[in-house]
Amino acid sequence: MRWPWKRQGSGDQLVVSWSGQVLAYVLARKRSDGVHEVLKSGVERQGADGLEGFVHRLQDLGLKGHETRVMLWPEQYQVLQIDAPAVAPEELRSAARYQIREMLESHVDDVTLDVMRVGDGQQKGAGLLFVVAATNAVVREALDLAGAMQWTVSVIDIQETAQRNLQSALVDSEGHADRANAALVLVDGHQAVLTISANEELFYTRRFELPEGFLAGAWGPGSDASAGSGSAASAYSPVDEYVPDYNVGGVSYGNDYTDTRAITPASSAGSYGGEDDKAQRFVVEVQRSLDVWSRSWSSMPLDTLRVYAGSRSGELANWLTGQLGQTVLPMNVNAMFPGFDGMTEGGQSMCLPLLGELLRTEDRKL
Repeated sequence: MRWPWKRQGSGDQLVVSWSGQVLAYVLARKRSDGVHEVLKSGVERQGADGLEGFVHRLQDLGLKGHETRVMLWPEQYQVLQIDAPAVAPEELRSAARYQIREMLESHVDDVTLDVMRVGDGQQKGAGLLFVVAATNAVVREALDLAGAMQWTVSVIDIQETAQRNLQSALVDSEGHADRANAALVLVDGHQAVLTISANEELFYTRRFELPEGFLAGAWGPGSDASAGSGSAASAYSPVDEYVPDYNVGGVSYGNDYTDTRAITPASSAGSYGGEDDKAQRFVVEVQRSLDVWSRSWSSMPLDTLRVYAGSRSGELANWLTGQLGQTVLPMNVNAMFPGFDGMTEGGQSMCLPLLGELLRTEDRKL
């Protein structure tokens, strides 16, 4: 069984995520001008309802019987990077399955996987592969809900590729699709997902844990959590000292935000409290990732970095601009998806990555 798998469909497009008894959804219609108009979107929690009661509630929202794409959240799968096996294209999956068997968190027989080539294919040599592995149980849960809702599941995909689609659309609108561009998305306050793409293809991805309370807290001395301007950025000194911790393959790093002695900037030593040190550690993790990119892909300097953190996206962009010493932009996709900006902040944050599935094309390089 190939995963993601595809079927032909037409009409309105429903995109959903389903994890921890929480459903996020976006129902959209592609207009004649190619723009996806959001008809409805939201977040529904199953709570104490049984499956039947929950399904009835979703049916009352008009979500029954749609052509549907499912996006998995990072906690539902692993993304691994390996050297591309020297086999025929039709044998890549089976060869990759054998190669990653010791890297999986579950037994190899209990996962569904697919592979995707790293980059746009213009690099010399055998190249690298991303291997995405989800447990069969995760896939089955999504399909069970789909069956109850009479959804025709055309794609099961992941956040990293959905995020790639969004950032690629933004740079394409600026005429810079061939340049390396990064997106850093903070959705739930616990984890950040970084993706770097060029020519509409994914080159690098990394996810890392956020310090507790990061999205609600102050990001250094004098920070105003409600600010949206760049005034706070000037209060920070760029991070210029940190402990390198490069990792092969884009696999998730372990982050320890409890010991920040090695990463506090010398110019501001002693001026930060514990929470501010955790914010600085977040900057260090971002800087490490960008350094990994510059060392691994020196021929493709990073052109833009966009960030999403709900209503604090602008503030985060301004703060990181001061900390990293390069321009960081807020990731605003509302113009591409009319009707989406009417959601509450929490619902919009959960649903934003789903929008990338609406932009998915069926000619990606595998």
